[in-house]
Amino acid sequence: MNARQVGTTHPTRLSLILPAYNEVDVIERTIAEAQSYFRKRGISYELIVSADGDDGTRELIAGLARTDPSLSAIGGNSRRGKGYAIRQAVPLTNGQIVGFVDADGKTPISELDKVFPWFERDYDLVIGSRAMPDSMVERRQPWYRQIGSWGFGIAMHTIVGLQSIPDTQCGFKFFQRAVAVNLFRRQVVDGYMFDVEILYLAMQMNYRLAQVGVRWRDDRDSRLNLVRGNARNAIDLLRIPWNGRRAGEDETVQVPPGANDGGELQSLPGGEAR
Repeated sequence: MNARQVGTTHPTRLSLILPAYNEVDVIERTIAEAQSYFRKRGISYELIVSADGDDGTRELIAGLARTDPSLSAIGGNSRRGKGYAIRQAVPLTNGQIVGFVDADGKTPISELDKVFPWFERDYDLVIGSRAMPDSMVERRQPWYRQIGSWGFGIAMHTIVGLQSIPDTQCGFKFFQRAVAVNLFRRQVVDGYMFDVEILYLAMQMNYRLAQVGVRWRDDRDSRLNLVRGNARNAIDLLRIPWNGRRAGEDETVQVPPGANDGGELQSLPGGEAR
């Protein structure tokens, strides 16, 4: 099933991508919350569900799309990975802002209220974070995953850098559309480490990035296999600096307007430079 291009005489403000793998039990609630948020605030939108799996998620979206032409789905039965799912969806978007959220709604869509002001200040990308002073983690991960996240952070910062970004993995990230297209056409990691790769590329290309503290709660439904998954993540982490250096050396790279000369980051509260 291919995503439909939404034809309209009015510009679409936001394209929201929901990567999903066998999420038929929760995706409808997340979509309804997003639709309600956008309609109450008068924001023009489109929703693209990039769904792998064979549980009927794409078929469910096809049914919902009959009453909402701005809703569509792409994907196939085999599991390709979250990075792959978003990479396939970005070129299909029409919105001035392009972003993605977790299909299970770990971060409420209403946290977008904190994101829009940064784009009005000409920032290139805005990411949600669970590590800002005003972040609110309503339910934490199990202890063994917290230990794993701590170890991941040490390994990631050692291999890739990004010390100014304490939380690379929160699934709540938004981009100016030209920035999203530019980054995701260079992104190659299919799995969970795509977040790190995107942020690494953004810093290599001198984009202005803001971090905002968000509400987040664990849903106790992680699909990551702790042994096989972490082995793949380690390999992907090692690939990221190499791929990023190649992108930075690419003479065809054209940094869109809005980038500065120093990969500037800002965080809330207080707009403190990081």
